[in-house]
Amino acid sequence: MSYPTSLDPEILRRAAALIREGKLVAFPTETVYGLGANALDARAVARIFQVKGRPSTSPVIVHVESREAAPAFVTTWPAEAEKLAREFWPGPLTLVLRKHECIPDIVTAGLPSVGLRVPANPFALALLVYAGVPIAAPSANRFTELSPTTAEHVRKSLGSDIDFIVDGGPTQVGIESTVLSLAGPKPTLLRPGMISAEQIEAVIGKIEIAGASSEGAHASPGMHPRHYSPRTPLLLHLPLSGRGAYLWRTRPADAARSIRMPADPAHYAAALYETLHRLDDEQLDWIAVEPPPDEPAWAGIVDRLTRASS
Repeated sequence: MSYPTSLDPEILRRAAALIREGKLVAFPTETVYGLGANALDARAVARIFQVKGRPSTSPVIVHVESREAAPAFVTTWPAEAEKLAREFWPGPLTLVLRKHECIPDIVTAGLPSVGLRVPANPFALALLVYAGVPIAAPSANRFTELSPTTAEHVRKSLGSDIDFIVDGGPTQVGIESTVLSLAGPKPTLLRPGMISAEQIEAVIGKIEIAGASSEGAHASPGMHPRHYSPRTPLLLHLPLSGRGAYLWRTRPADAARSIRMPADPAHYAAALYETLHRLDDEQLDWIAVEPPPDEPAWAGIVDRLTRASS
């Protein structure tokens, strides 16, 4: 295993060759680090599920190299998809569409739809070009645990269970992509992220918001009630006793240790998982978080904290 720190063509060639051989490569995107495999190779994708301990009911997102490449992996490419792709790709928006038969069922949890996105990270884009195949890549961590925003987070979580880890430095967005389904009669937000529902509606008009996930396969990753969780209990209220840390934006709490988080949502999201990873290493009794505002720009952060504290 190696931990390269540059975008050297030799590193790209090695990572791309491993992807084509059915191996697993952890690599940076702008959101979090992904655990990548050839999306057209069912056996390779099965290793993702095995290594993560991920249930077969949770689909994985497929990364493609460009907007122009995406229609080859779906049966229809509606006008809404083209508008959103032109506006937000490369970027942290996943579009769920009716899948082409070339996408194995294991990628989509047996559903007839697949989530596609073009990552806004130079290494990820170059890797897709060098590999010449779409890359299935959920977050590079054990299922339901904190997503990694550095290569070191990946190493601590997955260790030697994967074939190659690319160190591209810390990620910029810091939480997972927004997921929007265009596979049904109405555009539906399945998972909030840092591209808000308001931003999407400004491009394609009114969208629906998905309710709680039902039994069986989920339409999007990240829809399990408990997800994105540190090992340390995370609370959206301040406990009365114990050793812990309190994350706050507007004012410190009556706690032995308070950590001030950024006041704006973009910087908060970028810092959130890194802060939780660092506190997890301290073996605290609890991590309490001042609830963020109930506003559209904060919806992705609220979602992650709510699931982490379930």
